Amino acid sequence: MDADMITQVRRFNRTVTQRAGALSDEFLARERPLGQARVLWEIGPDGCDVRRLRARLDLDSGYLSRLLRALEGDGLVAVGPSPADRRVRTARLTRAGRAERAELDRRSDEAAAALLAPLSQGQRGRLVAAMADVERLLLASAVQVAPCDPRHPDARFCVRAYFSELGRRFESGFDPAQSLPADDDELTPPAGLLLVARLHDQPMGCAALKFHDGQPAEIKRMWVAPEARGLGLGRRLLDEVEAAAAARRVTTLRLETNRALTEAIGLYRAAGYREVAAFSREPYAHHWFEKKLSPAASGRPR
Repeated sequence: MDADMITQVRRFNRTVTQRAGALSDEFLARERPLGQARVLWEIGPDGCDVRRLRARLDLDSGYLSRLLRALEGDGLVAVGPSPADRRVRTARLTRAGRAERAELDRRSDEAAAALLAPLSQGQRGRLVAAMADVERLLLASAVQVAPCDPRHPDARFCVRAYFSELGRRFESGFDPAQSLPADDDELTPPAGLLLVARLHDQPMGCAALKFHDGQPAEIKRMWVAPEARGLGLGRRLLDEVEAAAAARRVTTLRLETNRALTEAIGLYRAAGYREVAAFSREPYAHHWFEKKLSPAASGRPR
């Protein structure tokens, strides 16, 4: 990793933590640190399961428990069993907690306005645009991609969402039973592989491989959740399956796709896939693509 890049990231982190007030024990002059204030805000008016809260904030369970106990001690939060499932603990704001959250919102708005006030209109636009770009990139860096059993609930969620989207976008709809299969056994090593992308423990995308001894491998189940699009996740998943294929000494990758999936077609072409003659009888396919892998692909930075 480039040392100058690391230095710049550290400098940026120091500047942001100082300007955001993260160094003070009294964030926004409310007699509580930033961590407690953020948890209070994240719980929201409808409450939040503690497990989901921990995943959303990427917090250690012990540290989150201490934050919640402090907020409970101040009468701002109540933690108890979920009405829907008593095995699940849910944090909810009390009346005082809702009032405190509203006050934090008001003061946060004032702090944001004070940060922008000294700047010219052009500088404000540049700063806000840069912040939006940084936010997207930070989210992209938080996504984790890893192999997943196709029977896992996260894998099932992704495949169901993928099928549902195909059904909405294809001119004739989509029936998985009519499509060429990519069954669980075919996506389980050594026959195949399924990768799932997660952001804060929530499944956000998937990509799969079907291996064929001595033959090109097939890319299947390429999908990214709408809320994760724009993060470069599609290209990352494609890079990951290519690296996995190269590690298995696969020299050629193939895939087919429907003409309605224009974003996917653009991604494949930009990634070096070339259109070839039909090599399958996939009834929903209009385009067939192929890419030759170089031996160095398995060493691609991940």
